[in-house]
Amino acid sequence: MAGLMKFEGLKSAVAGGTVDTVLACIVDMQGRLQGKRFVAQHFVDSAWQETHCCNYLLATDLAMATPDGYASTSWQAGYGDYTMKPDLGTIRPVPWLEGTVMVLCDIMDHHGHNEISHSPRAMLKRQIRRVEALGLTPIMATELEFFLFARSFKQIAASGFRDLEPISDYNEDYSILQTSREEHVMRPLRNHLHAAGIPVENSKGEAEAGQEELNIRYAPAMDTADHHTIAKHAAKEIADQQGHAASFLPKWHQDRVGSSSHVHQSLWKDGANAFFDPDAEFGMSDLMRKYMAGLIRYAPDMTVFMAPYINSYKRFSKATFAPTKTVWSVDNRTAGFRLCGEGSKAIRVECRIPGSDMNPYVAMAAMLAAGLAGIEEGLDLQRPTTGDIYQAAQGGEIPKTLRDAVDTLRHSKMLRAAMGDDVIDHYTRAALWEIEDFDRVVTDYEIARGFERA
Repeated sequence: MAGLMKFEGLKSAVAGGTVDTVLACIVDMQGRLQGKRFVAQHFVDSAWQETHCCNYLLATDLAMATPDGYASTSWQAGYGDYTMKPDLGTIRPVPWLEGTVMVLCDIMDHHGHNEISHSPRAMLKRQIRRVEALGLTPIMATELEFFLFARSFKQIAASGFRDLEPISDYNEDYSILQTSREEHVMRPLRNHLHAAGIPVENSKGEAEAGQEELNIRYAPAMDTADHHTIAKHAAKEIADQQGHAASFLPKWHQDRVGSSSHVHQSLWKDGANAFFDPDAEFGMSDLMRKYMAGLIRYAPDMTVFMAPYINSYKRFSKATFAPTKTVWSVDNRTAGFRLCGEGSKAIRVECRIPGSDMNPYVAMAAMLAAGLAGIEEGLDLQRPTTGDIYQAAQGGEIPKTLRDAVDTLRHSKMLRAAMGDDVIDHYTRAALWEIEDFDRVVTDYEIARGFERA
């Protein structure tokens, strides 16, 4: 087996005894895979039509706590069911698990079988439909950055998450020597994902000790989000199989560079990049200029979808390759938005704001909504910023905290119109819970400051 499978192919593999387990997975608010492991024969007999899950799966935090305040579900409402509807176009082998295939599921209302509006795949589908109504196709790619640690997750947890030791001890950006020492994790990750139909291009060392980057070929937006989510899941499982922990925390140490997840994006028409105009400055079409203007104008509105946690905002610091300003530049990695492929058919905009903790579905949905607003409103793109943008006087600031970002999100008329009040209110509640929960927890930093000084 290699690559995506047809349902008939799955039935044949089950009958032949090469597949005995089917993972039926949804994507939760945090961008994680949740679901059930089916006996493969039962799945091909009946469960391929639908199965069910508790509706709290779209109303939890990172630790699977059940906050109150959601309109969609609650203790008072009794936490009922959602329907999981397998998308049979997403069946693929899971080569790092014996005899196993995976299928992604859409999340439907248990009674009317309507898609749940605040589910991540539904959010992205809605914005893709808006783009397609203009005769265009959104094409995107994401970069996955993460850290590998010397010990396993279980060992790290047993130590209270103290004295973390990366798998290497120096900046391994582009290093072939150091990444050779990590091939027992990265080689199976690349090859297993390729066998699963994920178009992995390469991996490399990133700009910190123990930091990795995985690059996947550009694809239509929904495919890109699926690829990203499965690859992130695989990185954790394969690292664990090799006795290591993989972490997508954006900023695990205040003195270390953080992990990002840059998003490359363009709109295509009739198989060609509609962002490219060979006769225009930088090769940027008028469509691209309006789209980029929308991204920049509405960057504060959508920051929660790109940086959803308290920790996310600790990554935005000078001289770390993480942006601090919502301006654009030509091939300049100090900007929030970078023009890539200047003057070529590969021209695209790279959004450098998202961290490694982003949910790709909701982040990409927000970006498409912002870009479409730029097109619909006919926004003008300002001149590119040059030089060290960390030191630039002009340009909007990325929100400094999650509280700042959520205040902007909850009042965003653009996103409420594009995504719906129910969606914005749902993710606003999630962000507020993150703030409330953090405020209740006593951190190591607080203990260190106050243990002998209070």
